[in-house]
Amino acid sequence: MTALFIQNMGGGVLILFMLLSIAYFILWVYCLIDAIRSNFKDPNMKLIWIIILLFAHGLGPIAYLILAKDSKTN
Repeated sequence: MTALFIQNMGGGVLILFMLLSIAYFILWVYCLIDAIRSNFKDPNMKLIWIIILLFAHGLGPIAYLILAKDSKTN
């Protein structure tokens, strides 16, 4: 059934889906590397953010970009 769905999709939609998937993967890798390299006010926050990024694929990177900047040290 999935193969039929992909076959019936237009080529443009498939390319758009692939580009969005690649962009989201790059965002996820960026957030993961940033979390590993950053210093946080609480040392446990680094571990918490890494776990969130690894297991909450849908909203993890977006939540990290919005919420983590307050818990980082300069």
